[in-house]
Amino acid sequence: MNAPAAPLSPYSSSLGKANIEVHTLSVLVDNEPGVLARVVGLFSGRGYNIESLTVAEVAHAEHLSRITIVTSGPPEAIEQIGHQLERLVPIHKVTDLTLRGNSVERELAMVKVAGTGHNRDEALRLAEAFRARVIDASIESFVFELTGAVEKIDQFIELMRPIGLVEVSRTGVAAMSRGKDPM
Repeated sequence: MNAPAAPLSPYSSSLGKANIEVHTLSVLVDNEPGVLARVVGLFSGRGYNIESLTVAEVAHAEHLSRITIVTSGPPEAIEQIGHQLERLVPIHKVTDLTLRGNSVERELAMVKVAGTGHNRDEALRLAEAFRARVIDASIESFVFELTGAVEKIDQFIELMRPIGLVEVSRTGVAAMSRGKDPM
């Protein structure tokens, strides 16, 4: 006789994984010590993943910073993240740029590639096609600077792998809504 199968947990359900969405959140916060730790703590304490994180002061006189977070999960979890962020005291505004639509997202990457001869020529040709700038060069390597959508940077990195990719440094996503209205 077979034992009854245990019900699947939400973590093992293929249905739960099928509706994973990636969202970009823009969070306006007080620029003071500990704020970033509280925001990151909210994510880690609840088991949410941060795929990209950027922070910069955006209004010096008002002491405000913008935190841009790219995260993924089921739509319900993303909505819950937004509500939990809104309850943190030093946060002024939370905007889900993915739900709002019509936003611009960019990332900057520095990509180091080593190679000579044909590989060197191929790296330069691909860099030109991707509009990457050479910011450092030696006889045996280049460092390229590339700005664009995450997918563009991912493609460039994958093309550089067989040529001689050495290392990559990425800034994370910076995002802003289009149009005249603030976040």
